[in-house]
Amino acid sequence: MVNYPNGKFSNRSKIINYSRRGMSLEEDLNLTNKYYLEVNRAVIYKKPTPVRIVDVDYKSRSTAKITEAYFQSPSTTDYNGIYRGLYLDFEAKETSSKTSLVLAMIHPHQLEHMKKILQHQGIVFLIVRFSYHDETFLVFAKDLFEFISETKRKSIPYKWFKDKGILIPYNYQIKVDYLSVIDTYVFGGKI
Repeated sequence: MVNYPNGKFSNRSKIINYSRRGMSLEEDLNLTNKYYLEVNRAVIYKKPTPVRIVDVDYKSRSTAKITEAYFQSPSTTDYNGIYRGLYLDFEAKETSSKTSLVLAMIHPHQLEHMKKILQHQGIVFLIVRFSYHDETFLVFAKDLFEFISETKRKSIPYKWFKDKGILIPYNYQIKVDYLSVIDTYVFGGKI
């Protein structure tokens, strides 16, 4: 119970964590990957989206402005790199839903790419943030494909992430420490 100076009382039982409000999953992953690179733990980068530039306004070289561009081809996944001698590849998704992740957010060409990485023994996974719950999960591609093959659902329930996904630890220095999950589950032999 809080007693405010204006004489009003508040009996808020739920404590809300505002520590990461405004931070997107992509921003957190970019900061995490920058940290991994700085401490020489891994080399992982965000893949650029292939764009075809059609028209540029060249008033001057320093103020050149792209006025028309198109996506050249569908991109594969968001991030890739190398860690402990193995190739890593993953897609990142963020949802404000408190109940599920819509499967349509993961495009067919991305799923095909993930299957190819699995065929070549790369480490491939999905990182999903449920912003409503302030939780970020890692799901290995094999588990994702198993879910897709066993259901006709158009979304993946939050409960499935709680059961099959791995909650990624958050701390100030390493925003989305997904390599700690890889250490435990891949190099620790849990999968």
